[in-house]
Amino acid sequence: MKFTKTLLLGTAAGLMAASGAFAADLPVKAKAVEYVKVCSLYGAGFYYIPGSDTCIKLGGYVRADLNLGTNSDFNPNQSGTAGARNRMMNYYTMRAREDLNIDTRTATEYGVVRTFFDGVFTWTSGNYTPTGSGTGGTQYSGSLGLNAAGTALVGSNGSGSVNGTDGNTSGGALGVYYAFIQFAGFTMGKAVSQFDAPWTNYPGNITDNLVGGSGTVTGVNQFTYTADFGQGITASFSAEDVSAYYQAGNINMTGATAGGMIGGSYGTNAIGGTRSPNLVAQVRVDQAWGLFQASVAAHDNHVGYYGASETTGHPDDKWGWAVQLALSIKNIPTGAGDTINIQGVYTDGATRYNFQNLSGSSYALYGNSSAAGAYGSLGFASAPDTVYVTGGSQETVKTWGFRGAYTHNWDAYWNSALYGAYAQAQFGTLAKTTLCGAGGAGGVFGGLAGVTGCNPDFAIGQLGIVTRWTPVKNLTFSADVSWTHLDQKYSGTVGLVPNVNTAKPTAVYELKDQDSIAMILRAQRNW
Repeated sequence: MKFTKTLLLGTAAGLMAASGAFAADLPVKAKAVEYVKVCSLYGAGFYYIPGSDTCIKLGGYVRADLNLGTNSDFNPNQSGTAGARNRMMNYYTMRAREDLNIDTRTATEYGVVRTFFDGVFTWTSGNYTPTGSGTGGTQYSGSLGLNAAGTALVGSNGSGSVNGTDGNTSGGALGVYYAFIQFAGFTMGKAVSQFDAPWTNYPGNITDNLVGGSGTVTGVNQFTYTADFGQGITASFSAEDVSAYYQAGNINMTGATAGGMIGGSYGTNAIGGTRSPNLVAQVRVDQAWGLFQASVAAHDNHVGYYGASETTGHPDDKWGWAVQLALSIKNIPTGAGDTINIQGVYTDGATRYNFQNLSGSSYALYGNSSAAGAYGSLGFASAPDTVYVTGGSQETVKTWGFRGAYTHNWDAYWNSALYGAYAQAQFGTLAKTTLCGAGGAGGVFGGLAGVTGCNPDFAIGQLGIVTRWTPVKNLTFSADVSWTHLDQKYSGTVGLVPNVNTAKPTAVYELKDQDSIAMILRAQRNW
């Protein structure tokens, strides 16, 4: 019995050993592994999304800004609390930003399908404004809740608007710059306007607020078709959203007041709902020597009603237009990589193609005065798209301007750019008669005591210099100083009651030109 048991156990062990030997010789199916592969079809940085034939590229930057002499990250002080230029304005504004962009490409039998997204997460210093309580209290546009003194805290995106995310302890602001699809020559979604020069607001600078041309640096919703003729020659035809960035105002001057005018408002803005997108066409030649571009745009000025209800009637629509020429000259004799970028624009009833949305077209700046009996000085101006009076037709505002820059590379690590811009706004007979009377001595403002000259025309001049240091690849430190000059056409003195946000007293003010200086210090790491 013992022998039998031993024989059975030995046989079983031998069978198990043989089975293991045979199993070792059989092929074993390995677990599937998805490897990320480089996609060389569309340039550096693209990879295949595992399990698909779509290529993807991630990019972006982290940026830190310190802005001196401004309540904004991109504008000099030009109106409101900032324009008061007293203890209520910020001596500095700080911003931190993360940009993330996602680019995908897929080859199809109809050509490449591309999607592109660019979003930013931003935290910006807040602004102070008087509470209007008469106690000297201030309200901080910084975060929700109450501070230790019981002052209400609202907003934190630098604009003074409420941003309730996370109580604004760490909320900041989210911005969608670009989100578009490109397929078979079509661009559909939020992208840079086809009217813009390729450098948008930046012929050589880092400030956003240059006048003298269009600049949708944060994109505009559009449906565009681009034809490519080869040799760097393209033509685009586009329908672009008007509501976000292209309405400078349709002003009913029947509601104009002297107090409103000094705040940069020449009446009641009565824009109606959208009726037509802006219609844009562009031709571009982009070659090794540089670039030339011609752009045109048509803009429908659609107004609501003369009064509070539709029974009061309305003016007919008035089409405005704009034309722009842009030229870039590369690798000029002063040095490798040196560039000159220039552009010029003319608008008639389409002001935002000159005084672009990040610049704005309303100014109210206070300053000092040496005039006898004057508490201080004031310069104000505004350029809408059209003006009208109740019962009348729209009259367009005409503007023209230019901007440009020369960029010089000192070596592989340092470069500087000298840049400038200029824009002028010109009103018609209806506006000048209503606001200033015949000969500038009547109307809403021209007839006031002390006013010796009244003319709503004005000009903005800008000049700046920026220097950049790139000690290692994709890490750049910049310093940009800009000067803005308001050349307004009002003269004399005026007694006025300033807006409470300025904390200025009721007094006599001299009407004169104003200047503003701002500086941006920036550190940026691209990835």
